[in-house]
Amino acid sequence: MPETSVLPVAITDAAAIAALARDVWYATYPGIISLEQIEYMLDERYTPEVIRREIEAGVAGWDQVVEDGRPIAFVSYLPGESPGDLKVDKLYVAEEAQRKGYGGLLLDHVAEVGRDRGFQWLILAVNKRNEQAIRAYRKHGFWVREAVTKDIGQGFVMDDFIMERAIDGAARF
Repeated sequence: MPETSVLPVAITDAAAIAALARDVWYATYPGIISLEQIEYMLDERYTPEVIRREIEAGVAGWDQVVEDGRPIAFVSYLPGESPGDLKVDKLYVAEEAQRKGYGGLLLDHVAEVGRDRGFQWLILAVNKRNEQAIRAYRKHGFWVREAVTKDIGQGFVMDDFIMERAIDGAARF
């Protein structure tokens, strides 16, 4: 992995982040969810306008790894529903940059942010059929907390595992 740093996503980066999300989704999700659901979810969560609104609202942290002037990975995170939980809401790495440590770099970054802010747990949702992501999260200390199916509108559902990892390495139980 070349020398990299994690930088905040600026409002001016929103279009590049949206383009990266689109590339990753089309490299990852066909065969897991329908093309119609991919387009629906990209339109709901990953347009430049949606990303700009989230950054401006300041509710979620948005950070990125930039290489040669372009983002190759990004993460978004916010407090979870349960006290002590910091939710990794979005984490994507460009296909050509996967398995090079960037996802782990971003997870460690979010854990450090969480530790500094007094959170105990990182949580995230991952599609039950996204085996590559599940393996990667397990490698980074996550385990399945529960399985959930959530109606997201237009006849689509998210069929996910909620995975968690202790920020300090301690077990929950």
